[in-house]
Amino acid sequence: MVVQALKDQGVDTVFGYPGGAVLPIYDEIFQQNDIRHILVRHEQGAVHAAEGYARSTGKPGVALVTSGPGATNAVTGLTDALMDSIPIIVLTGQVPTFMIGSDAFQEADTVGITRPCTKHNWLVKETDQLAATLHEAFHVATAGRPGPVLIDIPKDVQFATGKYAPPKPSTSHYQPRLKGDMEEITELVAAMETAKRPIFYTGGGVINSGPAASQLLRELVDATGFPITSTLMGLGAYPASGKNWLGMLGMHGLYEANLAMHDCDLMINIGARFDDRITGRIDAFSPKSIKAHIDIDPSSINKVIKADIPIVGDVAHVLEDILKVWKSRGRKTNAEAVAKWMGVIDGWRSKNCLAYTNSETSIKPQYALERLEALTKDRKDRFICTEVGQHQMWAAQFLGFEDPNHWMTSGGLGTMGYGFPASIGVQMAHPDALVINVAGEASWLMNMQELGTAAQYRLPVKQFILNNERLGMVRQWQELLHGERYSHSWSEALPDFVKLAEAFGAKGILCKDPADLDDAIMEMIEYDGPVIFDCLVEKHENCFPMIPSGKAHNEMLLGEAETQGVIDAKGSILV
Repeated sequence: MVVQALKDQGVDTVFGYPGGAVLPIYDEIFQQNDIRHILVRHEQGAVHAAEGYARSTGKPGVALVTSGPGATNAVTGLTDALMDSIPIIVLTGQVPTFMIGSDAFQEADTVGITRPCTKHNWLVKETDQLAATLHEAFHVATAGRPGPVLIDIPKDVQFATGKYAPPKPSTSHYQPRLKGDMEEITELVAAMETAKRPIFYTGGGVINSGPAASQLLRELVDATGFPITSTLMGLGAYPASGKNWLGMLGMHGLYEANLAMHDCDLMINIGARFDDRITGRIDAFSPKSIKAHIDIDPSSINKVIKADIPIVGDVAHVLEDILKVWKSRGRKTNAEAVAKWMGVIDGWRSKNCLAYTNSETSIKPQYALERLEALTKDRKDRFICTEVGQHQMWAAQFLGFEDPNHWMTSGGLGTMGYGFPASIGVQMAHPDALVINVAGEASWLMNMQELGTAAQYRLPVKQFILNNERLGMVRQWQELLHGERYSHSWSEALPDFVKLAEAFGAKGILCKDPADLDDAIMEMIEYDGPVIFDCLVEKHENCFPMIPSGKAHNEMLLGEAETQGVIDAKGSILV
């Protein structure tokens, strides 16, 4: 039933790790050839790999783990997927139904433990309900705001015989609203027609809505001429080369994006949830703007920021109706005021907030990513994953994304150890693509065991490690906010990454001279197999711009782009 349901749902890849409570399922997997099973080295890796697969394809990812520690090891990945709205299905084994509650070997209350970190979960005690539950799980994971679901299957249910029910049109009570209210859409269009300082603020919801949403967004931006910014999760929905693109906003967002958000008079939030890394101080967030919020999740509306124009619906459907209404009303904008607004933004752009002082003797992390971008940006098959930390923010700042589903990173949960297994999931989904995981050495070591997975399946994933021998973001906060007391923010026992790669049968490359960087990157790209690229970078470089915790968007630390001061909207040094 489990294997047939996966086939009927179009699943071609499962990431998993066997154990006693799921051996009947593994026995069935052994006896078929339609579904590939990828043996990871840790259950957390299985779920992150499923996330990478899902993010890069738009299809749900699937993980299979055993009971007890297998299930509890999956919790971090489930929570990561919940925060970032990633559709994954996790199948867990459970002790036999008659042993539940007896503290049996490898028993855990999986449904209870995972209830807060899944969109929904099920414990299947009746064999005849198993197939219907599996199909329902795929519906819940992918409908509305996507997210992770979990099905806990006792071992006696796996051994039992029952009637299989193939999938059919969903009769589930869970039927999220797709079409937005036309009165609210018309109100938004009317606001767009008169706005003097508008901005589109986009998030991962645009990408989750599918390719049509990104295309409609691009059409709307190009037709209106309004500037557009994005959260970390929304990168690629609008091309980085687009003339209206302001770059990412938020805590480590660009100067021009943050000031535009602060000074706009109409903010159009499309598929973002007003995360605290975006809003900064809430009472000072975009204080003079009319705020429209488009989201398929009704619970996100007015949760953090009050929306003046709330629109509940799927992004693609809502954008389609916005375009129809706007065109039917004459395609009007306040063109003169918008042109003046773009001029103000161009002035902010001229500050070059990403400026840094390069070095001829050591590799600056910004320079490493600039060269990675220059040498790979023309490849349509490039997929970028990241771990979490400074390198993640630099990657978002210095790498450009032209298309959705090519950027995989842990946003809401900020999960160190995410990027390596995610890159494995991406590579499985796109076997001929260039898949690069931009990492910090500390994050990468958290799931380094997945190098065995990459080697076993001959996956040519490239691990581009910016090695500053520090917990870089922790160290940066300690420098700026804790009196330079560097409490446990470095390791005194890092491995030789080249030897580590070779021990697993992969290729290791060490680069520490800026003059050698381009050749080393090309060697990494051209090698037909997994690579660990150990890029030794400046140890104490800080990631700017930065909005300090509790500050507003117009109070940014700009680092070398200015004089280490906090800059307001007029360019004056505040502190």
